[in-house]
Amino acid sequence: MKIVLQQLTKRYPNRNKKIKEEFTAVDHFDFEIPDGQLIGLLGPSGCGKSTTLNMICGLEKPTEGRIFFGEDDVTDLPPEMRGVGMVFQSYALYPHMTVRQNITFPLENRKGADRMTKEQMQDAALEAARLVQIDQLMDRKPGELSGGQQQRVAIARALVKRPRVLLLDEPLSNLDARLRLQTREEIRRIQRETGITTVFVTHDQEEAMSISDSIVVMSAGAVQQIGRPQEVYDNPVNLFVAKFLGTPAINVFRGSIRKGMLYLGDAAVMDVTGIPDQEVWTGIRPEGFVLSEDGPVKCRLVQVEVTGRDTSVVAEHPALAGKTVRAIISAENVVDTDSPTVCFSLKRNKVHLFSMETEERIYETQ
Repeated sequence: MKIVLQQLTKRYPNRNKKIKEEFTAVDHFDFEIPDGQLIGLLGPSGCGKSTTLNMICGLEKPTEGRIFFGEDDVTDLPPEMRGVGMVFQSYALYPHMTVRQNITFPLENRKGADRMTKEQMQDAALEAARLVQIDQLMDRKPGELSGGQQQRVAIARALVKRPRVLLLDEPLSNLDARLRLQTREEIRRIQRETGITTVFVTHDQEEAMSISDSIVVMSAGAVQQIGRPQEVYDNPVNLFVAKFLGTPAINVFRGSIRKGMLYLGDAAVMDVTGIPDQEVWTGIRPEGFVLSEDGPVKCRLVQVEVTGRDTSVVAEHPALAGKTVRAIISAENVVDTDSPTVCFSLKRNKVHLFSMETEERIYETQ
């Protein structure tokens, strides 16, 4: 089911009654979600991603804009008429009911032609449970399940209705690290098997990038960038997107362009083409550093962390906007830990330049 959002906007009255101006939670969101894709809504807390999800679901009414499922305008339809399955951050399971009863509950209120017999409901529940691999737990109650198992019950309950759209609001935030990894893999598998158009809300960029067909990066109610995860990571349109995506985070330096060269402090570190002289924010991904004895980026060595596959070099640089530089290099490289300094050259495709004034990306002209 294709989802189309047209100029979707949500405003709330300001909590400070002295301020008449309304608070804009979502600002003119335009986006088309192709049929059968999994889209990640990504951004910090308060950016408007859950509000967007609630408007798609029907729990919130847009101040402006329209929502279409396929060719159907569902903007004014109540949630129960939209054919949506919703999975919340809290599992919202009924503690006094068994897994089987929790899954079948959404089917019990169907009326008319949609009404199902007990046998049909039991069959549908078993089918949904098998899909999320909890069919052996049908007679247990939520209190007897692990967090990951409870999350699977919540997903099965959403899927049993055979929804046109599946909406997931921070579904993994209550799980520990290992369970988060396992459950996000399961969500991706389930989505591929069912082919249901899915919107996945998270503030965890690693989660969003690992399972989404496309990601939507939001900030302060506005869409910053939309694209495939790797494309957005490799080509951030502004400094916010560059800083939000990536673990470890991008290293940001105060730089300047003079006569076709990029300077960090007094050192010329890279030639740039066709960019006027100006002060710039220079973002360098951790994997963009290459250990080099005569490299132009000279840093004070703080510590070296060997993690097996990679080595993380923590250093300081006078032009750095943050506290420390973090460079990720291959563990095959040997860093002289007795030396007070470490030098790097740079990978051009891992260096991004941003305007000091607007923080928008600056591109070289060939």
